[in-house]
Amino acid sequence: MKTYYDRRAFEYDDWWLGRGSFAERDRAGWDEEVDVLAELIGSLPPARTLDVACGTGFLTRHLRGDVVGLDQSERMLSVAREQAPAARFVHGDALELPFGDGEFDRVFTSYFYCHLEADERGRFLAEARRVARELVVVASIPGDDDPLERYEERVLDDGSRWTVYKRVFTGDQLAAELGGGEVLHEGRWFVVVRA
Repeated sequence: MKTYYDRRAFEYDDWWLGRGSFAERDRAGWDEEVDVLAELIGSLPPARTLDVACGTGFLTRHLRGDVVGLDQSERMLSVAREQAPAARFVHGDALELPFGDGEFDRVFTSYFYCHLEADERGRFLAEARRVARELVVVASIPGDDDPLERYEERVLDDGSRWTVYKRVFTGDQLAAELGGGEVLHEGRWFVVVRA
């Protein structure tokens, strides 16, 4: 996965912004829901926040407070440093967080949790709970006929093909998996839960 995200770094935001290979996709209401997501993230109280698997910093830039972004891809981090210059960025493994117990108030993660298989999700939750008392997760919501778990083929602009695991959640499913929590947003495209 590290190689996939390294190679995807400079085209990743095309997915958020509907550019490049995503320009022709029919995603009714997508832009409006991305705006809602940005507002919601910006409305979270300022805190010492660790953004795990921050990627390009597309959402990191909306977090308020003392923000640290962590990613395993140096190429993603190079984009994030430009996009969210107020944050500090660290290269590291999300399943073995290089931080002390209780070092943060909040762990935030977007579109990382839904790419973890069940055992990895358990490892991540243990690490998140170790370093912070609050967890906010942004994930994909199932479409009408979507299986909750699947493998998807992804094609990058360079033509390379990658198989990626994907787990989607309703708000209630995600809150239950996180051990309880509050559904902050459940739309057509995204679900956000605070636990």
